[in-house]
Formats: sequence, C-alpha cells, structure tokens
Amino acid sequence: MIRLITASQRYEAQVEGWLRSHYLFSFADYYDPENMEFGPLRVFNDDYVNPKSGFPTHPHSEMEIVTIVLSGELTHKDNIGNQATVTPGQVQRMTSGTGVTHSETNETDEEIHLLQLWFVPNKRELAPSYEVLDIEFLKAKNELIPLVTGQKVLEDVAFLNSNSTVYYGNVSQGEAVNFRTFKIRRTLIYVLSGSVLINNVEADTHDQIRLDDQELIAIRGTSEATFILVDVPALEVNY
Repeated sequence: MIRLITASQRYEAQVEGWLRSHYLFSFADYYDPENMEFGPLRVFNDDYVNPKSGFPTHPHSEMEIVTIVLSGELTHKDNIGNQATVTPGQVQRMTSGTGVTHSETNETDEEIHLLQLWFVPNKRELAPSYEVLDIEFLKAKNELIPLVTGQKVLEDVAFLNSNSTVYYGNVSQGEAVNFRTFKIRRTLIYVLSGSVLINNVEADTHDQIRLDDQELIAIRGTSEATFILVDVPALEVNY
C-alpha cells in the first residue's frame, strides 16, 4: 500500500509567536485517532523557532528523541550534565528513559529550522543518555545518508533504542535513489524540498508518502529534491 499525504493535510501550529510548526502525527492540541503513529514513530514535527526564544525546560520519559537541524543553531541543556550547540549537518539523540528535563533554545538572531522525531523505545526504564554527531548529511548527492539507527549493521550514526533508521536523502532531477526493504517493515518519506516520484506516486515539497508491504522503493527526482526517509518495523512496540 502506498499513501500520499499532501502538505496541506499537515496540522499547522503557531505557539505564542515564537514557534511555527507542522505536525505529521497527533501532537499537543492536534488529535486524530487515525493518525497517532507509524510503527514506533510517534512524533514527526517540522519546526521553525524564532530568534531569542525556544522550548523552556520541560520533562520527558520513555521516549527516544531525535533532532535534525537543517538551518540555524540550537542550544541544548539538560539535567544530566549535557550542554551543546547543534548546528546544520549535526544530529542530536536523547534517550529520556526513566526521566530527564531539558531545554532547546535559539540564542541567535536567526531563525532555526529543525525536525524532531520521537520513537517509542524497545525497552522501558533505560538510563537517560545523550549524543550529538556531526554527520554532514547536507552534502548528500544522489544518495541516502543514515542519521540515527538501532540496526547494528550501520556504523558512524547516532544510536537509537528502536529497530528503526532515519535517513537524509538527496536526488537530482532525472536521477534515482533506490531503498531496499522488507514487507515486514514500513517506510515514511517526507519531502523537504523539490519533487519526486516514489514508486510512481508524485510527491511535492512537504508532502509525505507512507509505504507498506514493499520490497523496493524507487525515488526519482522530478526536480532537485531533498527528503527524510524513516524505516521502521511494521509491528507496534510491545514492552
């Protein structure tokens, strides 16, 4: 099954004048019982954070939180001793586990564009942990670059306590990138820029394609395009 969800079908949120966001799944004041998750992927938000603002200190638990900075600089602080500035081309992963509090702020005079994905972990009561990796994924050219994974076959990526992998992809006009998967897995592709044909279904900027029961996913550029590909198990997480 291949399902196209257009950009206009995303939920748009404005938060107190400092955050402009689009939610791909139910989140905060957006609730749709038919759009709660995609396998263990529970949250996928496309965020723009205004200068000198951000997410104040708040708690999390029992969630794997992945932050992908596309532009701007994000300052992270938490109660387990981590402080970092995350820049474009870097990926941040936080295991909230038994509980952590943190803030994510924009200390600069420029807007931040970031993606935040939350995954239900494959184990409960994990110790909180944190890492930032400089993967330089924005340099991708006609390829998929893994950013974070719980699949041990991949190296030099951030670790995720989920049998899932997140890729950043680029494809030029007229070129193709193929992703091989299994029918027991699911794939979500979110187009960041440009337009693509995904198994012959056209998707434009900010559209998403959700695929089930596939073995080969062919992504062909109808213009220069960038996208996020999320590979997850088909079965829901059961602790």
